[in-house]
Amino acid sequence: MYVKFSPNLYVLRYTKGKLTAEGKGLSFFYLDRMTSAAAVPVSNIDADLIFEEMTADFQKISVQGQLTYRLSDYKKAASAIDFTINLKTKAYSGNPIAKLSKRIINISEVAVRSLIGDMELTDALAAGEGLAADVLERLKNEPELAGLGAEVTGFSIIKITANPETARALEAATREDILKQSDDALYARRNASIEQERIVKENELSTEISVQEKKKKIKETEIQTRRMVLEREAEMERIRIESEAERERIKLESEIELEKKRRELADLKLENAKKEADAESYRIGAIMEAYGRLGSDVLVAMAQLNMEPEKMIAQAFEKLAANSGKIGTLNITPDLLDSLIDR
Repeated sequence: MYVKFSPNLYVLRYTKGKLTAEGKGLSFFYLDRMTSAAAVPVSNIDADLIFEEMTADFQKISVQGQLTYRLSDYKKAASAIDFTINLKTKAYSGNPIAKLSKRIINISEVAVRSLIGDMELTDALAAGEGLAADVLERLKNEPELAGLGAEVTGFSIIKITANPETARALEAATREDILKQSDDALYARRNASIEQERIVKENELSTEISVQEKKKKIKETEIQTRRMVLEREAEMERIRIESEAERERIKLESEIELEKKRRELADLKLENAKKEADAESYRIGAIMEAYGRLGSDVLVAMAQLNMEPEKMIAQAFEKLAANSGKIGTLNITPDLLDSLIDR
């Protein structure tokens, strides 16, 4: 006959009671009366656990969890637990997985009991992940598991609970603690709110003081600036007045000096005019004195020198008029009269 196993089974083939072949997922022909086989699971196996334990303060608690293990030494596992399989139906003769899981759960229960027995109730209820890690560490070093050819790869605690009466008492105490914590938190919030309000008020007051101080400084600066401007304007006005006075003084001095120069110039002009008049008087006197020594005929002759014809004619008419009583007859040609009229 022929049989074939899946790869997740480690098969030990026995012929006439002797091990003749082994390996994962074997397939072979066999004689039913002479051949037997054991099939050990290769993959991980999960097992649920729940048991009650006693804490150090004599309180019962319920521990619910799960462990994961696998078979690492298949021959040891097959010798410790009967994994014989029916070659025709591929069914185990007994229930080796449940037996192996029960033994491993019992070993883990001993580890849990040894740890919880040293804890108070409240500590045990809060153990959780820390307790699971400690149990897993103990199970990895457990020689009994090595004798079974198994090793635990994972251990987790789903829930740790106390009995109902104890739980209610703990709930009441916890509730009181929570209420107290709530009241403390409320008082703390109120105190924090009051403190925060005080801080806000102080900040507002400080801000107002700072604002008033800044306003005061600004006002003082404005007053100082205004005073400096007024002082500067007064100084400039004083300088302007002094400058105008200085200009007036300089102008007056200049006018006085100019007037002095004018007076000196007028005196010089007067002096020069006097000198010119004296010179002219002297010249005229000299001329008159020279003319006085000359006769009238000479003077007339000198006057007639370079005299224009019209003047000579006018002088002739003047003499005629003066001696008109002595003239008998006087003839004047029309041409002479025309020339005199035209001129």
